[in-house]
Amino acid sequence: MNRTTYVLGHRNPDTDSVVSAAAYAHLKRELGLARCVAARAGNLNPQTEYILERFGVEAPLFLPDLLPKVEHYLGEPPLTVHRGTPLWEALSMMGSSGQKALPIVDETGRYRSMLHYSAFAQNILRKINPRKKAVIPTSVGRLASTIKAQPVVLFEEEEIFRAHVLVAALETDSFKRHLDGEAKENAIVIVGDRVEVQRYAIESKVRALVITNGNLLDRELRELAERNRVSVLVSPYDTSSTSLLVIYSTPVETMGDSDIRPALRSDPLRRARELLAESPSRSIPVVDDEGRVVGLFSEGDLIREPNVELILVDHNELGQAIEGAENYRIVEVIDHHRLGAFATKYPITFINRVVGSTSTIVALMYREHKVPIPKPMAAVLLGGILSDTLVLRSATTTEVDRETAEYLANLADLDVETLGADIMTASSAAALKPAAEVVRMDLKEYELLERKFTVSQVEVASTIELLGRSDELFAELAASRKAGRHLFAALLATDVTELSSLLFLEADKDFHAQLRYPRVLPNVYELKDVLSRKKQLMPALFEAVEKLVEG
Repeated sequence: MNRTTYVLGHRNPDTDSVVSAAAYAHLKRELGLARCVAARAGNLNPQTEYILERFGVEAPLFLPDLLPKVEHYLGEPPLTVHRGTPLWEALSMMGSSGQKALPIVDETGRYRSMLHYSAFAQNILRKINPRKKAVIPTSVGRLASTIKAQPVVLFEEEEIFRAHVLVAALETDSFKRHLDGEAKENAIVIVGDRVEVQRYAIESKVRALVITNGNLLDRELRELAERNRVSVLVSPYDTSSTSLLVIYSTPVETMGDSDIRPALRSDPLRRARELLAESPSRSIPVVDDEGRVVGLFSEGDLIREPNVELILVDHNELGQAIEGAENYRIVEVIDHHRLGAFATKYPITFINRVVGSTSTIVALMYREHKVPIPKPMAAVLLGGILSDTLVLRSATTTEVDRETAEYLANLADLDVETLGADIMTASSAAALKPAAEVVRMDLKEYELLERKFTVSQVEVASTIELLGRSDELFAELAASRKAGRHLFAALLATDVTELSSLLFLEADKDFHAQLRYPRVLPNVYELKDVLSRKKQLMPALFEAVEKLVEG
């Protein structure tokens, strides 16, 4: 099974989360993990867009969620059969492959119906009902292919017609009368070496004459067949076997079950369960948005391991991960934050270093594995470090961050301070975004003592613009808090020019009472010299939560 590994940052990702995902996915591909894909669980903020566009690095794939979908549990592409394929050939394909159902498709690969043994049994009984004369949709070409015949004379070999099969078992005169009562233009006559019957069938201009046991046609009769445009086939089998195989020359579509509905590859898993319950074959085709078959889903797929696994970067808590992450195997975590509640079924690679940026860790891993860093990737990694450390001024900044930033700047031929100033300027556009976007930028959900709360962070050139919009910001914070039933919802607005922050806090009065920061407006606090949410703000908020809960 081809498994895809997604490298993902947290929801509402910041620059460090996005560029570390892009760079680490590139490193894993260089180390041999071919199907490793950088992804993101939220929209890009203006700063991140600026960095990626400036250095020409493609944004990670956007995944709105990873709730279990049909495509996450598909195996290898299935065997399919064209609708015009002779039934015998299709059944042979099913037998040799072990596939218990065969999607029937048209010329473009779009789903038409499903061949399965139950549908085949029901349909074949209608074809061989002794109370009714068998009429078999077929063509001369399909007939020849099915009975492995040697063509002698062929006319209109691909044209489908409704064939009446006549076996020359009667005495000659009786058979002639029987043939005269049929629609000869659609008649297939099966005969052995009875030359008189062969001649009469050709003179009657039947659609096809099938001669059994490998008997050859006289030259005179061959010329007559050419004049009368009668197709002649020589079957290597006896009359009984040939008669049986003729039925199986019908196009497979005539035996398909068109009541089996396909699932879309993007359908949720519960939809596949519903369709499986309706399917007599306990399997359903899976199609893309154009209706082309991309998979075959059976009951066994419901309990198989998904074809997706995850590498988490810049976070280690499922509460901050993409929705649905708990359904997949997490194989690695690369992070620089505190450890949250995290458990896995299997041993994993877990790298957590006390540095100011996940981009620093990823850059070090390139060096540890002796993998060259492409110049554009070095540039965006540098951008990730400068963004997360506020150009190396944040309290979270370490000597490792500074050394790695200089190393990357040298590789990318960039000046740290100049790029930092450009990044901070790009950040100022965030203040002009709609309030809903501002509140959700780099939003993280936390949990302590069974209380959940959110803290967003936005970096701006000046907090004055946001202060003037405090009413609309609090309206969005209140809506977010209510929707998540959170203890509080907060927005940390960091002024990258003054290197200070404002805290917009939507909470009950008893929680506000736990804080000792000076207020500049109702429910807006001034946090001088506070730049880091992780190291400077969160410890204070955790302490406030503990005081509130424990009394």
